[in-house]
Amino acid sequence: MVNEVIATDAVVIGAGPIGLFTVFELGLLGIKCHVIDNLDRAGGQCTQLYPEKPIFDIPSRPRCTGQELTDDLLEQASPFEPVYHFNDQVQELWRQDNGRWRVLTAAGLAFEAPLVVVAAGAGSFVPKRPPIAGIEAYEDNSVFYAVRRMEAFRDKKVVIVGGGDSALDWVLSLQPLAASLTLVHRREEFRAAPDSVERMKALVAAGKMRLVTGTIGSLIGADGQLSAVTVKLKAGGEETLPCNALLPFFGLKINLGPLAEWGLTFEHTRILVDPGTFATNLPGIYAVGDICTYPGKLKLILSGFHEAAVMAHAAFHVVRPNEKIVAGYTTTNSELQRRLGVEAE
Repeated sequence: MVNEVIATDAVVIGAGPIGLFTVFELGLLGIKCHVIDNLDRAGGQCTQLYPEKPIFDIPSRPRCTGQELTDDLLEQASPFEPVYHFNDQVQELWRQDNGRWRVLTAAGLAFEAPLVVVAAGAGSFVPKRPPIAGIEAYEDNSVFYAVRRMEAFRDKKVVIVGGGDSALDWVLSLQPLAASLTLVHRREEFRAAPDSVERMKALVAAGKMRLVTGTIGSLIGADGQLSAVTVKLKAGGEETLPCNALLPFFGLKINLGPLAEWGLTFEHTRILVDPGTFATNLPGIYAVGDICTYPGKLKLILSGFHEAAVMAHAAFHVVRPNEKIVAGYTTTNSELQRRLGVEAE
């Protein structure tokens, strides 16, 4: 059932870092936004995949976590009073006779806006579930596909499965907290950064963790709580490992969902845009961040910030066709400072 239509200047699809900065850039220009995200909070990949891991390439921030970056961006956008709709997903999108877009969500919300900005990251990330019988019964209790709070693993008997960067990164991060930590990988070779592999092997040599070559065979436990896992050893035989927290890192699958059905031009799994405006092939729809592609594209957060700023200025006349854009610097422009709610210094 669709409720009353919500009229707004812009609908932003995605509340990751680039979606949040899009709200800020549009807000500076006086454009109001509603933001829709299928996760239960803002932050996108940053809060899903590495909320407590450091990021080192954000301008002026030598080091910050994904959660810290998200919190700052939420605060930065707050003067413009965006409305967030979490745990929801855009299902349908079509252009009306008046040139505005009608946006319908899975929760039954309906929006009408002249501007739609797709800032959906790389789409919805779904962890690859390992082929272990009965694993669903333990998920979110003692089997985890992401680490949202490292402290939750303090004094746990942790088993991490995988040989890529995510597995090795969390081995190094959680080893000091865990009561015991074992890394299970199906072969001797790793796909992770060589430095991470060497640091892991040094911990093994020092007796601070174990490395077992093999694959998880079965889970032992009850009522969603693991007590142990069995490992089919590559050398033959089987070993039982004490375990009350299992972290399988087998990678993520990208699901574009309804986005793939809206008539946008894709290049592989990315929306093709004009790099001078970040406009898509559909009038009034723009795309920024990891979801878009163009010649020379760099998949970096800082690149997405640039894209959001350029897009906002290019899209201004879609929303305000008869108005003059307020340009200038936030350090000197009194109108921009008024919109931000700060006094001129």
